[in-house]
Amino acid sequence: MTVGEMLVATVPMARTLNLEFLETTAERAVVRLPDQAEYHNHVGGPHAGAMFTLAESASGAIVIAAFGDQMSRAVPLAVKAEIGYKKLAMGEVTATATLGRPIAEVVAQLDAGERPEFPVAIEIRRADGAVTGEMTVVWTLRPNS
Repeated sequence: MTVGEMLVATVPMARTLNLEFLETTAERAVVRLPDQAEYHNHVGGPHAGAMFTLAESASGAIVIAAFGDQMSRAVPLAVKAEIGYKKLAMGEVTATATLGRPIAEVVAQLDAGERPEFPVAIEIRRADGAVTGEMTVVWTLRPNS
């Protein structure tokens, strides 16, 4: 089962929005929100909440791809998120997530008994390539008790 298939199976909101997981590696996650009228805002583009969910889902995909081997001893949790809407989004939009810290550095903190935090940066783009939004989600790996 791929990371995308796992997220769609376990996260009902990803299924609800029909998110498409195009790429999920430890270096990059790319997720697309198809153009769907039922998730439009008052100007006919994707609703801000749908774009937030798209970007947060891309961040979750890269976290699972990067730290899936740590799941037996820690659970990934989003700590905080900040999003900026830059341009009007219309049609389908795609979110690309990248890790803000080296994997080995985060795992070393976990090995030391700490609860590491790390940022994931996400860009949301329209089909024409224009950046419509930018988001940062800070994640933690909470050690199992």
